[in-house]
Parts: sequence; structure tokens; C-alpha cells
Amino acid sequence: MDPGSAQQRFTLQRVRDTSCRRTCFHIVTAVQGGQKLVAFLLFINDIHGMGIKVAQGLQLMEAFYWDMNDDTRAFAKRRPGMNGKMPSGNQAGVYASTLAYLNAVAAAGSDNAKDAVPEMKKFKGKDKLFGDTTIRQDGRVVHPMYLFEVKKLEESKYPYDYYKLVSAIPADQAFRPLTEGGCELVK
Repeated sequence: MDPGSAQQRFTLQRVRDTSCRRTCFHIVTAVQGGQKLVAFLLFINDIHGMGIKVAQGLQLMEAFYWDMNDDTRAFAKRRPGMNGKMPSGNQAGVYASTLAYLNAVAAAGSDNAKDAVPEMKKFKGKDKLFGDTTIRQDGRVVHPMYLFEVKKLEESKYPYDYYKLVSAIPADQAFRPLTEGGCELVK
């Protein structure tokens, strides 16, 4: 192939193209071929962007799904300014971490990090968005993780009804143990 040919220029353009179209083509081809694809970093907004027809069968790990239970659905419904879009795990995480900080500040009676952070690390309980949660001494928030599969188009009943639960990974298995972390904050 002549490097200056239209064919070569088109090929180079496609290689440089990081748009959803190229990714979607590979997903559809693989899933139709019977392969299971697991995405390491993918959010509900990405699924919505590529469309459920393209993403169906794709598997992903996530700590939060807006349609997981009554608490996550209530959280998703009361988010102002989302224009009907559902929150991602990152958005839920920012909300939960901010709330944990504000609760720690209230309990400590101070917003000084020397007072608030130790208070945060005392938390062990049920977080409404992430389930059974612990904030370890190294600062890691430990909670269950979930393997989801994107539903087939005909399985989805309403907007953003994209995931079906494949497996739940308990918090103590989802994260590296504290003893193996080597964190200097842990004494």
C-alpha cells in the first residue's frame, strides 16, 4: 500500500480515531462471536453513550449501580441538574466521601484534618450507596464490589436499566488486605 494513498490515509485516521464507533465495532464483533468482554474501567454514562444494543453482553466491575436497591434509586432520583441521567459510581463515590467527611467534621467538632480524619477512620457500617463499608486505617474505603453484565436490549425495561448482577464480591475479598499494603500510616 502506497503511504500517500487514500487507503493509507484512511487507515491511519482509523488508528488515530478513539471514538466510540471503533470501540463499539470491536465489542459487537467479540460478543457476537461468543466472547465475554470485561471492561476494567467503564461507567454507566459510557454504556448510555454507546447504546445498550452495542454494549449488551459486556461485563464490568462496579461498586455502585443506581438501580441496585431502594437507597440507590432514591439517591439517583433526587440528584438535581442531571437532566434525567443516572449517576455513575464515581459520582456516587464523591457524594459518599463528602458526606463521610462532613459527618466526621460534625462528630469531631472541627474541620482540622488532625481531628476529622481519625473520626472518619472510625466508620464501619452500612453506607446507603455502597453497602457494608469500612474506612481502614490506611484510608482505603472497603466495600463490596459487583460484576455486572450489560443486559440485552429486550431485557431493559426503562431508561438506564442496563445492568444485571452476575456476582457480588464481599468487601474483604474485593480489596488487598491491610496487612499486605505496606502503608506507613498503619502502625
